[in-house]
Amino acid sequence: MSQSNSTNRVENVVNSVMGVKNPSPSNTANINTQELDGKAVFIYLGGTVIQIVLMVLALYGMEWVTNQPILENSPSWLPTAHSPWRDPRGIAIVFFAVLTLRSRLFSPLDNTRSSGRYQQVTRPNWAPPPLAFPIIWMTIGVLRVISSVLVWQAVDENFLAVPLIAFVIHLALGDTWNTIFTVEGKLGAAVPVVIMGPWLSAIVVTILYWQTALLAGLLLAPSLIWITVACILVYSIWRLNGCEPLYPLKRELNRESQ
Repeated sequence: MSQSNSTNRVENVVNSVMGVKNPSPSNTANINTQELDGKAVFIYLGGTVIQIVLMVLALYGMEWVTNQPILENSPSWLPTAHSPWRDPRGIAIVFFAVLTLRSRLFSPLDNTRSSGRYQQVTRPNWAPPPLAFPIIWMTIGVLRVISSVLVWQAVDENFLAVPLIAFVIHLALGDTWNTIFTVEGKLGAAVPVVIMGPWLSAIVVTILYWQTALLAGLLLAPSLIWITVACILVYSIWRLNGCEPLYPLKRELNRESQ
């Protein structure tokens, strides 16, 4: 019993940090046709572009903030010049932490994090347990923050450097995939999206980080390895759950399940 309580506490803490909600019944949907849902494609593309623009603007804002001179006659209630909040590196660490762990705040799409979808589908016998995902992503998040700060320092503390812009694009693509798979349960569309989006962009970002700061590339490598495993898992889940077409289908919510 005590071991079970301890496990539950760990799960609650990890889920709270990563913003993962407890599983809840998902609305079922009837597939009435094999027709491509063009509206959904437009929404995914538009939402991703909007998120990328907002995140690049956030980088621009950080570039502006960190380049502001510190006033010599600051009011006494403001942090001192020696405060970590006045240290550009401290600001960068906080910024990249928020950006990495809460990138979905910039997305207009529904990016709810939940293990519900993963628990509902048929999974291969080698699939990790649901609790493994927030733990792994939390670890990867820490490595992403450290590697991004290293890159930021290597490019003369420039937030608008190409590697960092590529990084926020990678985060946006991952959030869009989460919408397609976790929120909407479109297992077919999730396969090409996870490959063309998060996986390919992870390769690009890892190479750019590696070229900019070797240690940053090494710290980001586990993220690429894990996303590769995730691609195989997504493909396996698709095969085990009916092999629907590899594009978003028009669906109609089953109101009786609501």
